[in-house]
Amino acid sequence: RSLIRANQAGKQVTAVVELKARFDEENNIEWARRLENEGVHVVYGISRLKTHCKAMMVVRREGERLVRYVHLSTGNYNSVTARQYTDLGLLTSDNDLGEDVAGLFNFLTGYSQQADFKRLIVAPVNLREQILNLIKREAAAASAGLPARIIIKINSLTDTEVIEELYNASQAGVEVDLIVRGICSLRPGVKALSQRIRVKSIVGRFLEHSRIFYFANGDTDGKELLLIGSADLMQRNLDRRVEIIFPILNSAIKDYLKNEVLTAYLKDNANSWILRQTGSYKKMQDTGEIFDAQNYFIGKEIG
Repeated sequence: RSLIRANQAGKQVTAVVELKARFDEENNIEWARRLENEGVHVVYGISRLKTHCKAMMVVRREGERLVRYVHLSTGNYNSVTARQYTDLGLLTSDNDLGEDVAGLFNFLTGYSQQADFKRLIVAPVNLREQILNLIKREAAAASAGLPARIIIKINSLTDTEVIEELYNASQAGVEVDLIVRGICSLRPGVKALSQRIRVKSIVGRFLEHSRIFYFANGDTDGKELLLIGSADLMQRNLDRRVEIIFPILNSAIKDYLKNEVLTAYLKDNANSWILRQTGSYKKMQDTGEIFDAQNYFIGKEIG
């Protein structure tokens, strides 16, 4: 409705609508028709690639210059799931991210075949390559005696290349924590293979939907890399969808995501299930003080 009002106010409005969105096909078709009827330029993405990224951009003339305001999210622009899912979003006017998102929309609307991005990591352009390289870099850091650590929070992990590199990282000495809500094809805790990898799933009041990627990057003094985005580590996300993950550049936000968000999920012992070597899950024992990560964040909001 806001997009329609903007268009009626004389703004140029373009909406990329994924008609094959699971559970939302009928709803998206109806909204696409309404947008088109109101004169909004509606685009249906790229043939053979499902559009799964979540991005919005507002361009404003401020004085003598144009300023891009960008919102990037792990969550869908959906008023129902916004109340049921845990997600993260970033609002920024960073020039490089703004240029990248403009390029992404040109890519999605067919105006360009953009393959180079300054900040965004985009599937199917370079997401697979970049994720594998980041894991390999942690393994190299561990082998060199430098700080090495990986924490990944996603919905699913099934891609065999990514799993093999995580195994290699574990064998190189990297401590790996995976918070995977759904399917996980990796076997944690196997001697000489994955003994430094731990996997947990959190199933609580809200559906865990945010994707967070943390890499120590050889140094704990500001060089750590933290990214969020739309992609799970599955072949379909890496190769057959338009996905984005993006770095958090602001040090305060980076610290919050690492030291509060990820720490809370790792600490959770109220809704956590531990994946065992056998592929079965065991409810985490409620030893000591009970900590519920979702309730913790609800309390933070209320407080």
